[in-house]
Amino acid sequence: MRPAAPEDAAQLARLHAISFDRPWGAMDIHQLLTTGAAGLIADEAGFILWRAAGGEAEILTLAVDPARRRTGLGHSLTLAALAAATDSGAKVMFLEVAADNPAAIALYEKAGFSRAGLRKAYYVRTKGFADALVLRRALNRDEALGL
Repeated sequence: MRPAAPEDAAQLARLHAISFDRPWGAMDIHQLLTTGAAGLIADEAGFILWRAAGGEAEILTLAVDPARRRTGLGHSLTLAALAAATDSGAKVMFLEVAADNPAAIALYEKAGFSRAGLRKAYYVRTKGFADALVLRRALNRDEALGL
């Protein structure tokens, strides 16, 4: 695993494009990485971006190449982001996940996230909308490392 840098934006956009119906472009990712977001890349097959400020952190996106899903890569990226956010002083981490994505929900629940809210019709789909679950996890160093 290595830190994501603005010059990785094109590669991260390619991974995002094969992971999401409405992917982020390289310019979007570059802007995030130059305006305070942090990220990690794992094996050039997955990445996670998050932002931390004022004692809170938020996972912005997590993308894993479909060929590498269910191998633990997403879980490892999530735990690493939790640890990094904890090290930066965050006490809690949030994220939104599509309510119609049971694999992602299971990944985040395995990492200790629990439901904190619901955003109706948050994600645009080809046919309609999907709700977003707002998930929350308290942070401390040992738990962030999965210990």
